[in-house]
Amino acid sequence: MRSLTMMAFCMLAVISSFAQTRVVKGKLTTFNNYPVKNVTVESKKAGSTVMTDSLGQFELVCNEKDVIRIKNDVFEAMSKKVSVDDEYVTANLIFRDSKKNRNIATGMGYISEENLTFALSHMSYENNDFCSYTDVFTLVTGKFSSVQIKASEMGGQGIFVRGQKSLYGNNEAIYVVDGVRVADISFVNPCDMATIDILKDGGAALYGSQAANGVVVIETKGYKQQMGENN
Repeated sequence: MRSLTMMAFCMLAVISSFAQTRVVKGKLTTFNNYPVKNVTVESKKAGSTVMTDSLGQFELVCNEKDVIRIKNDVFEAMSKKVSVDDEYVTANLIFRDSKKNRNIATGMGYISEENLTFALSHMSYENNDFCSYTDVFTLVTGKFSSVQIKASEMGGQGIFVRGQKSLYGNNEAIYVVDGVRVADISFVNPCDMATIDILKDGGAALYGSQAANGVVVIETKGYKQQMGENN
């Protein structure tokens, strides 16, 4: 009787483990455009691994809650949490540019030589993971450890650079988007951004005395393209 009980328990455990797994579909790109082929994708908890196909797509066995990991010498390592509701996930891999990595990427078939050459020459501003952030403040928090997001005197959220003190009583950084001073950056879509930088001390001097709190400088993709056409 005891052995039958143990057998039933083991069978239930096996059935339960299978019930907790599911297939998550997804796609990998680089430069926010080109599919990444022949790259290994792994589920941390389920322990499953697959390789992306010619369209950069994959189907991976995951637990109900899991972490999808991509680790490759040519691209920056990436981890992405998947929840119970996630059935399809996308990720843009950041290419680590070097002569060696260019040879590996094209030799292994991750991306064609023609596409890689064009992307590095004309689409460098797409080589980021900005689209994975829901808003500009979440992006800033993830990219810059020297800042805090707090309530702004203008309403909404503001960026405050740690250690910066203002003579004017307001310690919020100033914002410059596409070369124009703006009062707020909540309107900026992370997916539209080409670059973002936070300047302080000597680097902020170009923007005058009010830049003592630091300067958040953003350039959008449209602006970068326009500047490139005008040069």
